[in-house]
Amino acid sequence: MFEKILIANRGEIACRVIKTARRMGVRTVAVYSEADANARHVRLADEAVLIGSAAVRESYLVIDKIIAAAKATGAQAIHPGYGFLSENEAFCHACEREGIVFIGPPVGAIRAMGSKSEAKKIMGAAGVPLTPGYHGDDQDPALLKREADAIGYPVLIKAAAGGGGKGMRLVEKEADFLDLLASCKREAASSFGDEHVLIEKYITRPRHIEIQVFGDGHGNCVYLFERDCSVQRRHQKVLEEAPAPGMTAERRAAMGKAAVDAALAVGYVGAGTVEFIANQDGSFYFMEMNTRLQVEHPVTEMITGLDLVEWQLRVASGEKLPLTQEQLQLRGHALEARIYAEDPDKGFLPSTGKLVHLVPPAESLHVRVDTGVEEGDEISPHYDPMIAKLIVWDINRERALARMLQALAEYRVVGVSNNIEFLSRLTACPAFSGADLDTGLIERERDYLFPEQVDTPVEMWLVAALAELLRERRRAAESARRDTDPLSPWHARDGWRLNATAHRDLVFRLGEQQKTLRVAYRGTDYTLSVDGHSVQARGELDARGQLRVELDGRRMDASVIAAGEKRHVFLNGRTWQLSNVDPLAHSSESGGAEGGLLAPMPGKVIALVAQAGAKVEKGAPLLILEAMKMEHTITAPAAGTVKAFRYAVGDQVGDGAELVEFEVTKA
Repeated sequence: MFEKILIANRGEIACRVIKTARRMGVRTVAVYSEADANARHVRLADEAVLIGSAAVRESYLVIDKIIAAAKATGAQAIHPGYGFLSENEAFCHACEREGIVFIGPPVGAIRAMGSKSEAKKIMGAAGVPLTPGYHGDDQDPALLKREADAIGYPVLIKAAAGGGGKGMRLVEKEADFLDLLASCKREAASSFGDEHVLIEKYITRPRHIEIQVFGDGHGNCVYLFERDCSVQRRHQKVLEEAPAPGMTAERRAAMGKAAVDAALAVGYVGAGTVEFIANQDGSFYFMEMNTRLQVEHPVTEMITGLDLVEWQLRVASGEKLPLTQEQLQLRGHALEARIYAEDPDKGFLPSTGKLVHLVPPAESLHVRVDTGVEEGDEISPHYDPMIAKLIVWDINRERALARMLQALAEYRVVGVSNNIEFLSRLTACPAFSGADLDTGLIERERDYLFPEQVDTPVEMWLVAALAELLRERRRAAESARRDTDPLSPWHARDGWRLNATAHRDLVFRLGEQQKTLRVAYRGTDYTLSVDGHSVQARGELDARGQLRVELDGRRMDASVIAAGEKRHVFLNGRTWQLSNVDPLAHSSESGGAEGGLLAPMPGKVIALVAQAGAKVEKGAPLLILEAMKMEHTITAPAAGTVKAFRYAVGDQVGDGAELVEFEVTKA
């Protein structure tokens, strides 16, 4: 076994590898960019080496710097994680050339599977079922369009070197093909340095089922059952589970055999995933092979009781696979939810900022949290906005769903927008809970997942007010302890008034809604009144915002986190962000530049779609911004005229920068 390994990655996966390596007594070396100087993976590793600036092309994608870090620290092997250089043929070859073990497949396997079009040819020869499509080398747009026309719409354009949902476009009609082809090629070139694409028939209501395979250097190869990754947004996985609902033993065996055949066809060694598109009728087609560990590997670990990173280290050090196919057993059901800093109500727009308050659910045999951040860390615009992976397990799917809902309800994130409440709705969605799965589920269930208006329960306002009163009481007690006269009546927070009723008003704002709550003091309890509804309230609030509430004898748990004038209320699995309004303070609303369109986050302008001076309709694309490794199209908010663009293609822009001067057509 290795004595020391270097991890050529960052964030959650780097922390994940460090955890297993430490358990096995293997020392670890982290690499980091200037933006990650204080990152969690750097803090956890035994050693760390700075490799460049924040931009990935100047740090995490620079092969020479990573090889130099490994040699300087005496690392015997490199674990690439996933993403970045994990499927990079040149990186694997560089490790081999320098006598460093690459913890992954051999160069030949990466080369064979690195091109989706080449992989299709190999799989066809190995007898693995293929989706109808064009996988040729001729990339003339006119030829690609003719091929798409012949296949029949809808078709999917896919970057040949792609992965992680990048470089994919669904084309539903002929007229859209060339525009979407150009967009796909542009994103493929930006993400992978290769604009080569292939065209495939788009399967209506497909399921995305992948098989975890593992090979060693002694000719052995097994499959560790399947994962269902059908629930996606923008071709990126959101909620994964294992095993796949409705999977029969016969179908599992057939897909497992096809996956092993695929791995053996390229002499595969290490952890890999063979991905299939499956029809509702049970037929399936090879889609691609990911020659690395997958983001969703924990659900496989939960149902098998195995540590796949340990298997990677053992196989890479020359050992045989720990178990044979017959010895592998499937137990229970697991789900993984990806907790992202993003706003689902704004098209899943990534969010950046400091994690002011971060409390995940408690880990146990049933609940696992894999994360690369802790409270106080930053979600930066330079990298993927994942906060954590929340994984749950139980003896069957129904109980695993209940575990997931409970764990999501216990998650507390303040400082960035996040998708936790959306994930709760998704888990509870009848289509998902009923296993009516396909890759279009989120779009199909939009009315359930994105309700136009959700009623705000009166308890939320009452909990916010009670927390405010208890926070004031705690501050007063702390002040009294520091004072030379701790019994001074000025420390009291009992609402006493001379010749007046002992009450006061608290004012909170939620969006356009503002509520005034009247507080009457009853010793250490309170009477809270809002909208004609009054309750007797008492509670206990700890320093972390955890609140034990009693309203008219009804007890419940909540959290209220104060951040400036904001109050983040967590109650019954939902979250609200209120403003604590001081009625005596003068306030003025300041908006963005009038007549301008602002950047929703830091990024780079990669295309100006409209022309300055052009008259456009509402929703017309104006420019494309690349941020957080994704393209975001800025559209016209109404019918009007594009007066001017403030930035050119290639310019970097900050959050809130005015991108377009726009004049709305007056009715």
